[in-house]
Amino acid sequence: MMRSAIRFFIIIIVLCLGAGCANIVPPEGGKKDTTPPKLVSVSPADSLLNTRVSKIDLRFNEYVELNNASAEVQVSPLLPFPPTVSLNGRHVTVSMPDSVLMENTTYRVSMNNAIKDLREGNPFPPYTYVFSTSSYFDSLQLGGIVYDAATGMPDSSSLILVYSAAKSDSVVVQEKPLYIGKVATGGHFDVKGLPGKRFRIYALHDANKNLTYDGGEEMIGFIDSIVVPTDSIAQLIILKVFKETMPPDSAKSVTQRSGINKLRKNRDADKDVWGYGVAIDISDINKRTVEIIEPIKITLSRAADTLNPQRIFLSYDSSGVAVETAFTLKKDTAKPELLLLNSNWKEDMVYTLRLLKGFAKDSAGNELMPSKYIFRTKNDDDYGKLSVNIPVKYKSPEYLFMVNGDADTIYNQQITDTVVRLIRIKPGNYRLRIIVDKNRNGKWDTGDLFEKRQPENVIPYTDVLQVKAGWDNTIDFEKLEKGKKSKAANSPGKREQTPEK
Repeated sequence: MMRSAIRFFIIIIVLCLGAGCANIVPPEGGKKDTTPPKLVSVSPADSLLNTRVSKIDLRFNEYVELNNASAEVQVSPLLPFPPTVSLNGRHVTVSMPDSVLMENTTYRVSMNNAIKDLREGNPFPPYTYVFSTSSYFDSLQLGGIVYDAATGMPDSSSLILVYSAAKSDSVVVQEKPLYIGKVATGGHFDVKGLPGKRFRIYALHDANKNLTYDGGEEMIGFIDSIVVPTDSIAQLIILKVFKETMPPDSAKSVTQRSGINKLRKNRDADKDVWGYGVAIDISDINKRTVEIIEPIKITLSRAADTLNPQRIFLSYDSSGVAVETAFTLKKDTAKPELLLLNSNWKEDMVYTLRLLKGFAKDSAGNELMPSKYIFRTKNDDDYGKLSVNIPVKYKSPEYLFMVNGDADTIYNQQITDTVVRLIRIKPGNYRLRIIVDKNRNGKWDTGDLFEKRQPENVIPYTDVLQVKAGWDNTIDFEKLEKGKKSKAANSPGKREQTPEK
């Protein structure tokens, strides 16, 4: 009996130990595979002459997968339709009809980032397969720089489109290009592998990625002359991309405007309550929150038909006495639902704004309800100041000096002196530029593709200027001559920032 009991306990212990040994413990992770796939073979061989290649088979040393192949695999010159890319384990096949290949042409099939390994997603390095339907390879090139015409700064968001010179100058809105080039950081581009033929060249912000210019929000850059590729780039092609202005009476503009008005009318008809909001922070009367350099914004849920300023009262606290002060009230010219209330604001002052019932009415006679706001204005210490030294060569009615913030333009005037002094600038980042105002209309004018009109030239101050509250900034607009030191690190000119005393 004792032996049976001992044997029973031994069996239980063994089973428990066995169960414990059966627990699955994940193995410790090894070193992550960071090795990209390797190309083992390619068929037919790369760099063939006098050959029309209609199918390319790439074999790798491991299983791979495709990554957005329809966009990443590119053939240059561009085919009438994209190649077919397929995957079978370790093989990637690129197919294109023989009938679309042109005579005496060098073709480059770029894989870009289309291939990566199956396990870790390591990308196969960019690879280009080359073949020629003639007895030589085209090896000429075009190169240059793309600028944003409005800012004068290099632009790296464009594509370079190259067309045959035999096409009309409107081809960019009708057809896809023969050759495509990418723009690198700093705006530089280099389109290689071109034949010794004449071409038209454009830069395009291709918003819908259809490789043609569609106007609207897209930006275009062009030059007036025909270009011919060379062995080496001796002279850079300068392209300035700009957004064309839609004429206010154009068919497209009228259609858009009527559609917007219809939507707005339908939206307003569904509203039973007519309301508004005032952009004032009243959470802490001791905190300076309201700007003294711009109006107070009153946003209505729909546009007012009539305004009654006599139903609005604005006063400030002078030693405990409420003093009524003058103000102006008007509709914003671009947004009829927006009212702008302005006054000769005093610094660091407590104001009371009272909006009485009926200060605005809609077309049906509905009146807005009353409200009251108590707030404190900012003072000079909440703003920065800026002095810009401008070379005397720009002191002319032909030049405008412009200062732009993140959202708007805070200064745009003819240059009449060699020093421009600005006060009460909101803290933030600003860009400075000089506009060559050829027609002297007081503004920068964009270009027109079909009228072959280039945008007006812009000379930028290449740094972003940071303005801080209570600081006085002094800069030299133009770069210092070589050999002279600037007080601003990595700046094209002198910049001094000193706190105001």
